[in-house]
Amino acid sequence: MNSTELRAAFSLAFIYVLRMLGLFMIMPVMAVAARDYPDYSVMLVGLAIGGYGLTQAMLQIPMGVLSDKIGRKPVIIIGLVFFALGSLLAAFSDSLMWIVLGRFLQGAGAIAGAIMALAGDLSREKQRPKVMAIIGIAIGFSFYIALLLGPTIANAYGLKGIFLATGVLAILCMLLVWLVVPNPYDVAPKGDTLPVIKDIKRLLAHPQLMRLDLSVLVLHMLITLLFVHIPKFFVALGWPMSQHWQLYLGILMVSIAGLALIMGLGRKINQVSLMVASVMGLAIVFALLSIEHVSLLWLLVLVSVFFTCFNYLEANFPAMVSSVAPAGKKGSAMGIYASCQFFGAFLGGMLSASISQFFGSQWVFGLAAVLCVVWVYLIKGLHSTQRLKRYTLKVNSQTAEHAMQQIAELDGVEDLTFMPSEQVIYIKVDGQKFDIQRARNSLNLEE
Repeated sequence: MNSTELRAAFSLAFIYVLRMLGLFMIMPVMAVAARDYPDYSVMLVGLAIGGYGLTQAMLQIPMGVLSDKIGRKPVIIIGLVFFALGSLLAAFSDSLMWIVLGRFLQGAGAIAGAIMALAGDLSREKQRPKVMAIIGIAIGFSFYIALLLGPTIANAYGLKGIFLATGVLAILCMLLVWLVVPNPYDVAPKGDTLPVIKDIKRLLAHPQLMRLDLSVLVLHMLITLLFVHIPKFFVALGWPMSQHWQLYLGILMVSIAGLALIMGLGRKINQVSLMVASVMGLAIVFALLSIEHVSLLWLLVLVSVFFTCFNYLEANFPAMVSSVAPAGKKGSAMGIYASCQFFGAFLGGMLSASISQFFGSQWVFGLAAVLCVVWVYLIKGLHSTQRLKRYTLKVNSQTAEHAMQQIAELDGVEDLTFMPSEQVIYIKVDGQKFDIQRARNSLNLEE
């Protein structure tokens, strides 16, 4: 990668991480810290934890489309302004209801699509997967960093400290966008980064993508559901919130080791079979959590198993979406997927809180276990996928039909789409059979 691509990759990754920290840091502390507010209720706690997901889900696709009309950086700045305002509203709130409203406002900063599109604009085709990988890795780590930082900051400065910190981080991100992130020198073909409204209906009905969208909705519903209750359990077992980071650190280390073990088994066992096993693992965790009295050791074991299974599914679902999505439609498929992911977080907070308020937390966990059993049948309908590669080739519209015929005849081509408005052919290929240089040569394209 050249210096511009490296600067773009790391600055955009840093912006993404700072923003996700702001969304996630309250998850491990809200259930405990919220008790200090006069209007405390389990329902408001659930909405405070998962409320951001509703506005994220609603605005994820529109904000991505808007970035194609008015520019990437302006949309990212607008999103960060919403995020900062929501953080400040929550920081200076004296009631949980206002914190919930602040979280909804935080979620209105739905800039994931715009960031990915800007990353595409700032990278060459051959280097684009590397830039996206750097950002993806950073996103994955942001949640685990939040689990460790949240209890530490909350212990020292309370919820106000967390929200003030996220507001400051949002302002820092704005400065990074204007001063550090390079200005785009080109507009990359958007089919693999941005959603297109006219694609949404067809992709929602795609059998495999529908299963993956519903799966990520359930997965994030379950993790939000868990955090409405787990911090309270730790406190009840004699661990004050100031020490929760130690518990989460141990849980994360064990779950990473467990993930490595599952990934190793992936060389011998079918991908879908491992997904089914992971969902059954979640079912067992919630079934055991529904038992009224669980010791600290058992609780740590169960939460570690949960994160092991969660990590495996979280890592594999996006890869399957990328593989299954038709050529040139990955941006739309990922936009729908992200919206379902965030809506799941909202549902998890709302359902967990409402059920536990009337029936108790054991009912929440019992119903979650039943849901996981039903979810297994959804997962079984998935097809194992190869890690297919995608390429974008620029063509002249006058010769596009001939170019499509030439590309279709090459070994390894699985799917291809010509987009007249972008003057490009999107192709999805088996990387072991397809020769990209041969394709370029046949079209007289330069490396």
